[in-house]
Amino acid sequence: MYGKWDHGTFSIVACDPELRSWGVAVSTKPPSVGAVVPWAAWRVGAVATQANANYHYGPRGLELLRQGRSAEEVVRRLTRADPRREHRQLGVVDRRGRTATWTGAKCLEHALHQAGDGYSCQGNMLASPTVVPAMARAFERARGSLARRLLEALRAGAKQGGDRRGIESAALLVVHREPWFDAAWSDRWVDLRVDRHPRPLVELARLVAADERDSRRFLARRAAAARRRKVRK
Repeated sequence: MYGKWDHGTFSIVACDPELRSWGVAVSTKPPSVGAVVPWAAWRVGAVATQANANYHYGPRGLELLRQGRSAEEVVRRLTRADPRREHRQLGVVDRRGRTATWTGAKCLEHALHQAGDGYSCQGNMLASPTVVPAMARAFERARGSLARRLLEALRAGAKQGGDRRGIESAALLVVHREPWFDAAWSDRWVDLRVDRHPRPLVELARLVAADERDSRRFLARRAAAARRRKVRK
């Protein structure tokens, strides 16, 4: 990801149409994975760019998704224009929950991807070929918020070995908007990063739990305020 041999990463891109959320979760050995791999925009889609990552796949991918391109077309356009595409790995989910993936032939073993209904898991330089299938199964079985389901996918991948050099960083991004959100507010409902940590997924789980507690309190206050305004009317 950052140097010639430093590109072992496992990630998931997904959407939850009922909760109107899109997101990405990722873990790896090198730090600052959250600054490179995950990209998402509300009612647009999500992108994970990794292996020998092409950073521009993120903003360019979202630009194409905003134009209404399908996930498959986005992957095709991004990789076709990239002379080093065989070193890249990419996962995309679009606004309709359609997914597409790319794993270049020169990504380091084990490198593979698996897509399902509304999600795609991908990984390279993995400890085992079971990492990605385990992530997919965990996501499909998990319940709760999209953040919780993404986290469960990462945990399952880590249990199978994850990045074969070990994992020290993780990131989780979920985009969402309520109908009453101020137009000036960001769509980044959850944006969490852990770097240079001996147990990054444990810390990420702690942050997700704390973030969801804060979100529940915030939503409860907003609902109470809305009820008071209704009574005054």
